[in-house]
Amino acid sequence: MQEPFDDDCFAIRQAARYVSQIYDRHLASVGLTITQFSLLGRLNRTGPMTMKQLAEVMRMQRTTLVRTIQPLRRNGLVVSEALGADARVLSIALTADGKARLEAGRKHWHAAQAEFEHSFGGQRAQALRGELFAMTNGM
Repeated sequence: MQEPFDDDCFAIRQAARYVSQIYDRHLASVGLTITQFSLLGRLNRTGPMTMKQLAEVMRMQRTTLVRTIQPLRRNGLVVSEALGADARVLSIALTADGKARLEAGRKHWHAAQAEFEHSFGGQRAQALRGELFAMTNGM
């Protein structure tokens, strides 16, 4: 059995939880988690997407995506609409309120980004980002 320091998955997940806590703390003042903020940002950039498309691009399981979207829909930040005759195929779109909440969250996101880069180092953060994006875009 490997030692904890040899466990790549554990190290990545632990770091992800740590970084998520920083962003979640900053975004709490606008009532969003980092996952919700990222989802709203994706919809803002791409326009409406099906649940399947959104799950793929966010690299999330559909059940996790549904749990993330439910409070956004309940708060009027996104809307869902059945596409065609199959009510199971839903399109998710950003509302005007969702766009406003995303914009309100940007300064808090920037503050979280600055906090992380200050503690970790700007160049190290940039290198880490590059490595992580290389890993997920290559799959």
